[in-house]
Amino acid sequence: METYPVIEVPDDASTQLEQLGTKGKFWYEDETGRRCLFKEGRPGSGENWAEKVACEIAKALGLPHAHYDLACYRGRMGVSSPSLVPEGGRLILGNEVLSKQVDGYDPDSRYQARQHTLRRVIAVLRAPDVALPIDWTGPLKSPAEIFVGYLLLDALIGNQDRHHENWALVSVPGMGISLSATFDHASSLGRNETDEKRIERLNTRDQGRSVARYVARARSGLYASNRSDAKPMSTVAAFEMGCSLQPAGGEYWLARLGTLTVEQFSHWLAAVPDAWISQPARDFAVEMLKINRQRVLDSRGNHP
Repeated sequence: METYPVIEVPDDASTQLEQLGTKGKFWYEDETGRRCLFKEGRPGSGENWAEKVACEIAKALGLPHAHYDLACYRGRMGVSSPSLVPEGGRLILGNEVLSKQVDGYDPDSRYQARQHTLRRVIAVLRAPDVALPIDWTGPLKSPAEIFVGYLLLDALIGNQDRHHENWALVSVPGMGISLSATFDHASSLGRNETDEKRIERLNTRDQGRSVARYVARARSGLYASNRSDAKPMSTVAAFEMGCSLQPAGGEYWLARLGTLTVEQFSHWLAAVPDAWISQPARDFAVEMLKINRQRVLDSRGNHP
């Protein structure tokens, strides 16, 4: 079958634009003049294929999302993504937003930020001065309803990285402030597991070592309450709470999830070139998606 293309980033790309301070991440201009980010995946981590497959899933769901292509720069494997921000605009990350609105909020505590609650994020997105994502054409009329779709994506792919720097607003002079498209989904689909563990979980009869038990452990970067919760919510619980806070959004995204099939999951994983992924990684990711799809639908009483 046809596989995903691999973008060849020009050898001089890392000197074209301002850098981000790390050798594995830099902005460059592609052949069309677009400002793009090259991000090198850690060797053996599976980050590159996970980001690409998550991108295809987000596209099928109809979510506003960053587009990712597999890419190589001087033999280094990574992904390339066009900027989400129009010229002259800037990305305002969630920690910056919340630190201005919540007394004592710690913008530097990325993974243990108990003040990073879903209710606070939804409150930000309900503000009248926050607009829908740029180029959004779907039926939903509220940024908060669209964010529920981001939570659905997290639950489906097992994304455990929705911390306060992995959602954002976009500010553009003359256009105001809008919800950013969703981005950074590489911490998903079991991409960090070894093939040995994948094979074991796929074939075990021990329910405690099963894929189903594995996916149930996935946690969001969002808390239900900063007063009583020691840990962030599970990814499915975060989506359930999102549905409760924004019922119209929950109903819409559940309907979108119901259109996805196991055959599509298999296709998206099979399209990753062999040099970028192992067969056990493909099989494990497909099983994760199959189980998570049903978990989410069951959690809301949907049985297609």
